[in-house]
Amino acid sequence: MRSRWISRALLAGIAAVAVLGVVFALRTLMAQSNASSTAVIDDLVVANRILAHEIGVLDAYGHVSVRDPRNPNHYYLSRAISAGMVTAADIIEYDLDSKSVGRDRSDGYLERFIHGEVYKARPDVMAVIHAHSPELIAFGASSVPLRNMIHVGSFINDGVPIFDVRKFGGTADDMLIRNPALGKALAQALGNKTAMILFGHGVVVTAASLPTVVSNAYFLNMNDREPGAKRPPVTPAGAAANNRAWEYWKRQVTTK
Repeated sequence: MRSRWISRALLAGIAAVAVLGVVFALRTLMAQSNASSTAVIDDLVVANRILAHEIGVLDAYGHVSVRDPRNPNHYYLSRAISAGMVTAADIIEYDLDSKSVGRDRSDGYLERFIHGEVYKARPDVMAVIHAHSPELIAFGASSVPLRNMIHVGSFINDGVPIFDVRKFGGTADDMLIRNPALGKALAQALGNKTAMILFGHGVVVTAASLPTVVSNAYFLNMNDREPGAKRPPVTPAGAAANNRAWEYWKRQVTTK
């Protein structure tokens, strides 16, 4: 009888230890997940500041997003605020239908569908920028295609298509990507390219990481400032060069 009681007590103790182990493991995973989410959001805030203040790609209306590395069906994007003013508290989590996760948010960017539909169509894309680059808008109405004129702009050699929203329901007075249908048409026009010009509007730039999309946007604008240059040999910037630029820009905006 006593041995039976001891066996039961031992089993109960083992079960309790197992439960505690599971609880500890879950807490550890949750802490790691929260830390990962915080790091992604912090980098997105930095990207906004770099694009607005350090390299002048985003104006008061442009925006940048990043896919959630833990959940590829979600992405992060600021509320509708000028990029240079974004803080962590401004970041909203969206699903790929560009609906806010958790509570309803009415303060998001109207053109968030650019981001959601590109992520939906392109699993390889981890970050998206929509900017209103004046240097590039002219190419949307030109018969002269955009050419790569700088050695780090090799992605331009793959082609930079032009998307004219007027062919999909937009008008000359309203060229905004204001719904999922227009976002889907934009993503289809982008195809497997890195960047695209939006007629009379701006550009969309993509990449497999946040540092690379920031570099791509910078190089795209830089390229258009060299109209008379001789076309150089193709030399991809590479992840190392993009990360070096990212770390420099990041330090510039976080130490001011």
